Amino acid sequence: ASLVFIDESGFLMMPLVRRTWAPRGQPPLFRHRTNSYRKVSVIAALAVSPARDRVQLFFRLHPQENINAGKVLSFLKDLSRHFECPLSLIWDRFMPHRARCVQRYIALKKDWRLEFLPAYAPELNPTENVWCYLKTNSMANEAIFEDELLTNSVRRHGLALQRKQSLLRSFLKHTPLFLRLK
Repeated sequence: ASLVFIDESGFLMMPLVRRTWAPRGQPPLFRHRTNSYRKVSVIAALAVSPARDRVQLFFRLHPQENINAGKVLSFLKDLSRHFECPLSLIWDRFMPHRARCVQRYIALKKDWRLEFLPAYAPELNPTENVWCYLKTNSMANEAIFEDELLTNSVRRHGLALQRKQSLLRSFLKHTPLFLRLK
């Protein structure tokens, strides 16, 4: 079966500010929007092939919206089109994951198996490492002032990450799970 780790996150207009270099005596000026609660919510799946030789990242953006059971269900339906083999879904105990409509949909899929991660164990979900990487590396110090630009930036960095197989594999290796990759 393919192992599929699912998680959600949000990206805000106010970026994570990281240390940077500048010529001596010329401190960098970083202008950004403060007190802005504009965001892009993201749901993603990090999938490991049955042969354990390929890792894939799937994601969907929801600008100015929260992730709810309907969005999780829609994501699962789209995700099912990419897999012909059995799936083992592994995720946290987020309320939309436990919603009746989501549980009914998974029950209809005879070749899907559902596993919940232990409570308060984000380090076991490699998708958390995807969020950490995007927020602290790719999108750090990126000042964005418009909703559409934020959505495009998250999409651009997510698509770039999809093509980096070695980085996706490192997210899995960084977890304390006993998962052997080829």
